[in-house]
Amino acid sequence: MFKKGNIEGVVVKDIKKWIDDRGWLLELFRHDELQEEFFPAMAYVSQSLPDVARGPHEHKEQADLFCFIGPSNFKVWMWDNRPTSPTFQHKMVLFVGEDNPKFIIIPPGVVHAYKNIGGKHGIVINCPNRLYAGKGRKEPVDEIRHEEDAHTIFKLE
Repeated sequence: MFKKGNIEGVVVKDIKKWIDDRGWLLELFRHDELQEEFFPAMAYVSQSLPDVARGPHEHKEQADLFCFIGPSNFKVWMWDNRPTSPTFQHKMVLFVGEDNPKFIIIPPGVVHAYKNIGGKHGIVINCPNRLYAGKGRKEPVDEIRHEEDAHTIFKLE
């Protein structure tokens, strides 16, 4: 059903690491290098254990801005589930993290999942452009959890 290929609106950028005798520094994003529609509304950090996946799920209005910087490495899946998109039914798979630090913007309607494929606990930073559950956490959560559907077409393979 899905064919491999790039997905319209997905942005993937290298994250450069500056290292000196004090340690290292990474710039995750800059407003002058980001379309305004993707400006973060919040940020959170999650830890994923080795061999554990999160997703697949999608958002109707929210875009995610993920930063995979390590420790550990991740496999990221994305499926274009937007019927009006020129890349509808395209699937992208990326390998990112400690060995390949990346910033990924996933627009609304693109189903996504990631799995820690490294041998250690992994950290993922997300800076979405919408507040989780809206202002004051009083609105419906913008999340379709395909991982809860035993017959989902979005397979982590």
